[in-house]
Amino acid sequence: MSNFMSGSKSINALPHRDLPMRPETSAEPPQRPRHRVRVLAKKPVKPGDSFGVPGQGSSLAASMFTILALFGLWFAVTNLHLIKPLFLPSPQAVYAKFILVATDGFANSTLAQHTGISLLRVFGAFALACLTAIPVGVMMGVSRIARGLFDPPIEFYRPLPPLAYLPLIIIWFGIGEFSKVFLIYLAIFAPLAIAARAGVRSVSIEQIHAAYSMGASRTQVVLYVILKSAMPEIFTGMRIGIGVGWTTLVAAEMVASTSGLGFMVLNAAEFLASDVVIMGIIVIGFFALCFDVLMRYVERVLVPWKGKV
Repeated sequence: MSNFMSGSKSINALPHRDLPMRPETSAEPPQRPRHRVRVLAKKPVKPGDSFGVPGQGSSLAASMFTILALFGLWFAVTNLHLIKPLFLPSPQAVYAKFILVATDGFANSTLAQHTGISLLRVFGAFALACLTAIPVGVMMGVSRIARGLFDPPIEFYRPLPPLAYLPLIIIWFGIGEFSKVFLIYLAIFAPLAIAARAGVRSVSIEQIHAAYSMGASRTQVVLYVILKSAMPEIFTGMRIGIGVGWTTLVAAEMVASTSGLGFMVLNAAEFLASDVVIMGIIVIGFFALCFDVLMRYVERVLVPWKGKV
């Protein structure tokens, strides 16, 4: 204790001139700490940015490269005369035929008329399939009786190619416009109904129990819980169904048609007009691609929770 007191006295005994003197007044105002100016604000981290989810990111550059590579290969092969124009016409010949058919027409109809008839058939059948297949698929998912009634016929005819039951449709309904639309409708109905059923069956049971515990009725659970949770699968079925519908278009327009893209392709093939055939294939693929892009956009708007819950 005496040592501590002696130490403290010795410290106090130091002259004041040895201690740093603090100025009483300062001419300059106290400076505030400087903060860095952040040019770019922090963005929320997307799921998978830290660890890298397989397949994440935009594939637009790779898609454009693939399209340009295929087009360049087509241009090089045809202009170097490695393949005869009868089997594969050049892009210039296909474009010239496109302008000719768009202005003068082919088989007594212009390209716009052929396209309009085919779009009316495909999208008319698609609308009818959406109005019937989605409710049937939902009923198959929520009711074992409905599943027992609809599942056997759908699973039976689903793997059959449309050309297999095309003669039967002609015998039953004739060769009018209804038989063409009905054939495309059957091709779209099966994948759309199965997708709706799969979406209903994938709903979490905890969500259903939570809705019932909060006093929801069975109808409210189906409309506001099950149907909303099944929307991603339903949109996938719609995209698959419209692709199958475009595939069936050629088969449907084999039945006593006088217009349509499928009819144009078949009629041109009989006369070995390969430039018209390729042009028709490109037009069909273009509209199918545009509809698929449109469906993806609508899905992002209406089902923003897909892949996040």
